[in-house]
Amino acid sequence: MGFIEELKQFAAKGNAVDMAVGILVGGAFTKVVNSIVADILMPPIGVLIGGVDFKSLQVVLKSTTKDGVETVTAAIKYGAFINNLVEFAIVVLCAFVVVKMMNKIIALRISDVRSAVEGIQSAADLKKATAKIDELKKMVD
Repeated sequence: MGFIEELKQFAAKGNAVDMAVGILVGGAFTKVVNSIVADILMPPIGVLIGGVDFKSLQVVLKSTTKDGVETVTAAIKYGAFINNLVEFAIVVLCAFVVVKMMNKIIALRISDVRSAVEGIQSAADLKKATAKIDELKKMVD
């Protein structure tokens, strides 16, 4: 099988499409998190520490002066770093909440399947239980 044929098969699988959708949603979510941090969380923190734009906090290592204007040529930008840490913490928290919710949903489905299997008394009950098991497999795969 050639490379192009394998690529077509890979792209046609549901997992590749799911991954692409996840990447697109993740990119959009990153913009939202960046806005929450930069536009909502950090301004009040900046006011609390003395009315400073948080991203501009830095330790200047080297600067040059030309025509009375100082230009920073090397600096440790710890304000931007802290900003990025806050963004990271928000993303991790959101991912944790999503995984926790999915685990709860799967646990409820497993409980539902378990009760369906325990209640099998006829061929119709077996058919219902099998359908619930198939549904659960689709969620997990």
